[in-house]
Amino acid sequence: MTSADPVRWGILGAAGIAESSFLPALAETGDGRAVVVGARDGARAERWAEEHGVTRGVEGYEAVVQDPEVECVYVPLPNGLHAAWTISALDAGKTVFCEKPLCGTVEQTERVLAVARRSEGLLWEAFVFPFHDQIERARSEIAAGSIGEVREIWSRFHFRLDDPSDIRMSAELEGGATQDVGCYCIRLARLLFDAEPDLPGVAAGAVWERRVDAELWGILPFEGDRRLQFSCGFQSAYDTFTRVIGDDGELRMTNPFHPETGDSLEIVRDGHVLTSESAAPGPEHSFTSALRHIHDVLRGTEEPRHLAVDEALGNARAIAALLAAARTG
Repeated sequence: MTSADPVRWGILGAAGIAESSFLPALAETGDGRAVVVGARDGARAERWAEEHGVTRGVEGYEAVVQDPEVECVYVPLPNGLHAAWTISALDAGKTVFCEKPLCGTVEQTERVLAVARRSEGLLWEAFVFPFHDQIERARSEIAAGSIGEVREIWSRFHFRLDDPSDIRMSAELEGGATQDVGCYCIRLARLLFDAEPDLPGVAAGAVWERRVDAELWGILPFEGDRRLQFSCGFQSAYDTFTRVIGDDGELRMTNPFHPETGDSLEIVRDGHVLTSESAAPGPEHSFTSALRHIHDVLRGTEEPRHLAVDEALGNARAIAALLAAARTG
């Protein structure tokens, strides 16, 4: 690949997040294009491709994975299908950007990561916020001692899911609030604490509907008497507010995950706001910085960061422990 060549993507499934998040960000990178989308219904794939500026629509996912023109595969399928199609794409030598959670279980995650370690392609789990300037600023403030030693993180990720037939309410497809949005709170805590949680100390409760967690709240302890306290769910208004609490102050983010215009990062001490900065990634979409990084890695101008082989298993293990605690608690 030369710097003039666009990175060629294939998309598995005509999913809403591909339309609302992936494709706008891909356009913003200026150096990538979607050459094919596959769907179970070939006619639908063709219509979707024409509507959203994808070169071709084809029937099925295998046609995308095996397409010699495709370099990277975006996997926005239901959670329960992530493992099989990520493995298929990796085995075909493609680089893969798989929606979170990477897989619905620890066992599936381990199997996918084993394939990724021997594959020619690279694998990212689609947490894009670690690539945002806001998170780099937060980590820098913490490292500089702006709030003292971090003791606790309080985090929420909620939105209202009104469609009972939504795939995120399917136990068979590994749905549920923790897999869908609680995973963000867990990933953020692991990143800011720069550590893995102490899973025997997990505590959690949940509201169950159709055998999935419609809401979950929990405590995830970390070494040194540190902890994440969080809640997530499908039953209340959109909220992503997060507080990083140190022994000398707080760092507050209105949206650490997908910041937009109006979102902020604040340093607070003794109840007074010392600094307040805009958290929005400029005019760009939330996904753009992550996709730009993938393109730069493939061109050899950056070393890969936040690869799934380095970071995905910790989240899978924490989610499994939280759901087990909620079921027994």
